[in-house]
Amino acid sequence: MGKKYGEKRKERDPGGCQGSLTVEAACLMPLVGLILVSSILLLFYFHDKNIISSCAYETAVVGSTKAREKEGVEASLLNQAFQERIHGKCIFFPGASADIQVGEDEITVTASASRRYFSLRVVQRAAVTEPEDHIRRIRRITG
Repeated sequence: MGKKYGEKRKERDPGGCQGSLTVEAACLMPLVGLILVSSILLLFYFHDKNIISSCAYETAVVGSTKAREKEGVEASLLNQAFQERIHGKCIFFPGASADIQVGEDEITVTASASRRYFSLRVVQRAAVTEPEDHIRRIRRITG
């Protein structure tokens, strides 16, 4: 017989799920969103760590090269070079700073940054070498 006016007929969906899929998806989506946001945050953290580390190393190497010159090198000039290298490259830690120590044998760059609960500290060193003296010693021995 036909359907009468006002009478509701139960219809099942073809998959056999009567709303349970919707409830399960509603419970899982916040977890999926949290995992997605956490992984993006982790990627930003490691990106900035690599940028800060490479800028600190470049600054230490530049300092070790300039330390061989007659005038030497000052920590303030190296700090300026560090800030020029890092400017605009960090996503998560935009305000990185460096503490630079200039010694006779070594240049040490300690870069640090923080944001809320996260902090980062990188130490890079470069030895002040004099390759000219080494080459001259080799030439004296072989020549």
